[in-house]
Amino acid sequence: MSTPRTTPVRKVLGRLSLPERTVVADALRTETVGGVLLLVAATAALVWANIPALHHSYQSVAEFHFGPGALGLDLSVAHWAADGLLAVFFFVAGIELKRELVAGDLRDPKAAVLPVVAALCGMAVPALVYTLTNLTGGGSTHGWAVPTATDIAFALAVLAVIGTSLPSTLRAFLLTLAVVDDLFAILIIAIFFTERIHFAALGGAVLGLAVFWLLLRGGVRGWYVYVPLAGVIWALMYNSGVHATIAGVAMGLMLRCTTRTGEEHSPGERVEHLVRPLSAGLAVPLFALFSAGVTVSAGALGDVFTRPETLGVVLGLVIGKAAGIFGGTWLTARFTRASLSEDIAWADVFAVASLAGIGFTVSLLISELAFEGDAGLTDEVKAAVLTGSLIAALCATVLLKIRNARYRRLVEAEERDDDLDGIPDVYEEDDPAYHLRMAEIYERKAAEHRRIAAEKAAS
Repeated sequence: MSTPRTTPVRKVLGRLSLPERTVVADALRTETVGGVLLLVAATAALVWANIPALHHSYQSVAEFHFGPGALGLDLSVAHWAADGLLAVFFFVAGIELKRELVAGDLRDPKAAVLPVVAALCGMAVPALVYTLTNLTGGGSTHGWAVPTATDIAFALAVLAVIGTSLPSTLRAFLLTLAVVDDLFAILIIAIFFTERIHFAALGGAVLGLAVFWLLLRGGVRGWYVYVPLAGVIWALMYNSGVHATIAGVAMGLMLRCTTRTGEEHSPGERVEHLVRPLSAGLAVPLFALFSAGVTVSAGALGDVFTRPETLGVVLGLVIGKAAGIFGGTWLTARFTRASLSEDIAWADVFAVASLAGIGFTVSLLISELAFEGDAGLTDEVKAAVLTGSLIAALCATVLLKIRNARYRRLVEAEERDDDLDGIPDVYEEDDPAYHLRMAEIYERKAAEHRRIAAEKAAS
């Protein structure tokens, strides 16, 4: 009688491959620095906008208009930051998504299920929490999308500040979540916040994207070709009525992110390496500087917890995000018969899910779109975004600190390199050559100890 074959149990949040670990580490390093700059910019905006002597100057600078009016681009500084600089941010997000789809975790459908389902649940549940809060409280449901976004740079800045040694697999999970989150946020903006469409301009933008794609396919190189073309595509997309950041995502997705014979890095990786510091270090902080400057007072902070629109945002970020991502991860593991990696506990997943409740950049952008025309409510909702993000950061800090000693041991094990070959030992444990090298190292150390002992005995 034949023995029935058993299907190996798939691990959820298992160890990353070495190439993926390297890519994630490089990306997170830049995002962490950018996140610290983001925190500085947001703090500067709040200080600038709330000092009575400086408040007027903040408004004057944010509302100062410049640009070619004949091209429909006579915009305020704040508008340029939201529509122009964030296009760079979403361009990088598009490249990240493309790399994940063709060379990262999202390439394998079985591995992609977890972050996609977790991200979808992490957007659906906050939207549901916001909607229910406003339906029961008699508020406006227009802002349902505000608490759906995760700010990866802000989240990583929190990790950098509290010094948590989060294992690479959890950091990668957070990064992948944010990439998928950004994609769906862009879809939400394109579908739900496009009121009018100028088809001639949209057609021109699509034509420009086609030319962009053909130039890439033809192997044409040179920033002096692509940067002006990208500017034209962005301007046409802006004038079409579709949010201009869509152009950034579209161009990012067109870049090739797989290597060919003789290439050490793909074109997408090279461009991302060049543009990511510009996005994380300049574009996003400047957007925060001119979007986070809301007037804060004791009364305004009290209103955050009493007005349905603002309370819905806070509850969506703090409760909805954590419940959605944790629930989506647990359901995926439950119904795909996968088991959690031995190194990770469900408490760790919940801590990361809480950290994902930090919704800043895209949440501020969506709040401007959702309540356009009502400056007072827009500022109140922005204050709710800041409040909810702060509460989520504090909750995640407590949860991560509780497990910090455990994380430190995991990271030390990940990074140990006893044979000094530049490759962590954990990735070589199944390599016979590694064990031979380690045996030689141990033999040399034992011989050295014997020599020292003999010298001491002789003396």
